[in-house]
Amino acid sequence: MTIALIAHDAKKELMVQFCIAYCGILSRHNLVATGTTGKTIGEATGLEITRFLAGSQGGAQQIASRIGCDEIDLLLIFRDPLNPKPSEPDERALLRLCDVHNIPVATNIATAEVLIHGLERGDLDWREIVKNS
Repeated sequence: MTIALIAHDAKKELMVQFCIAYCGILSRHNLVATGTTGKTIGEATGLEITRFLAGSQGGAQQIASRIGCDEIDLLLIFRDPLNPKPSEPDERALLRLCDVHNIPVATNIATAEVLIHGLERGDLDWREIVKNS
């Protein structure tokens, strides 16, 4: 599976801690991230991450385009809803595309943990379920 990782500035450390905690699971998947998030996670964990531009420079749009092309299977976007900054990626388009393409998405650590445990158990192989229906 290809997992996309995005974190607003105030949530980057939380994303790093999440990735450290679930490094074993994440290491078995293809990871992509916006620039600064990917750099921070990679330095802290040693995980191999394909980095796009910084979110404010178009990285979120690069991930959105890959969602539109069915190249992303799971999106983890840790956002700061109480203190959004104009320079941070606008998640509305990402969430809309995830809905259109049936991509599981977590916008906070609680949901991310549920999804990562489901991924580990094999519960998120939804494309096979849809294909066999």
